[in-house]
Amino acid sequence: MKGLLSLLLFCLCAVAWSSGIYRWVDDQGNVHFSDSPSEAHASESLKLKINTFESVTYDSLSVELPPSEKRHRVVMYSASWCGVCTKARRYFEANNIGFTEYDVETSQTGKVGFEKLNGKGVPIILVGDKRMNGFSAAIFETLYQ
Repeated sequence: MKGLLSLLLFCLCAVAWSSGIYRWVDDQGNVHFSDSPSEAHASESLKLKINTFESVTYDSLSVELPPSEKRHRVVMYSASWCGVCTKARRYFEANNIGFTEYDVETSQTGKVGFEKLNGKGVPIILVGDKRMNGFSAAIFETLYQ
């Protein structure tokens, strides 16, 4: 019985894992997005890169903070030319969110931290022990709560 239940659960999960995002254009030229393809129009399956969160430890960055401060500490690794970094900076300032910013090109601390985090692009935003690559205000708010 347990084996049958496990098989059923696996099959249900496999269906959920295989779902994707589909895009199509209707007869009026409107673009639609859905989790299932259109039956009336040719649909294109989209491959999306999902912004992931990874736990980081401040020990690896040589930063010691009390546990109460670690949860809401915001650190941003950025670059002066980065538009998304500017957007994040303005968001933090407009919402009175304290943050520490390290430029990965001009700051030695920024270069070392970016390397330790295996950074591939900026911004990298750390919120407590969570990591966000890039910036989205909505996603940041869920991490900051």
